[in-house]
Amino acid sequence: MSASRCAEAASRTTARIGAALFLSILALTPARAGSVTNSGCVGSWASYNCAQVSAEGGNPYVRLVPEPLGENERGQLAARDRRWLDHCHPVVQYDRYGVARYRYSAAGCEFGVGAE
Repeated sequence: MSASRCAEAASRTTARIGAALFLSILALTPARAGSVTNSGCVGSWASYNCAQVSAEGGNPYVRLVPEPLGENERGQLAARDRRWLDHCHPVVQYDRYGVARYRYSAAGCEFGVGAE
């Protein structure tokens, strides 16, 4: 092997080791983008891969709905619910696998659309 090829191979090895060290140091410093951090790494000294997820705490799919302000608003909401029930007639039916599913008598009720 010529001296230039040896130097080239050593240079690539040094670059790989440097990259692995950089990534390992980077993986040990958590990102502070949110209040919850989850990280995981896989691999060996030759190939190393890390992934980190940061987010605000709590369930992003839970929406807080404010309570009705007074009796008048509660009455309006109850009347709207009654109109929807009268229009959509929701019924629970079980499919052939035993899974309970709602069936409606009007189109669009499965999406919350109904008599307003």
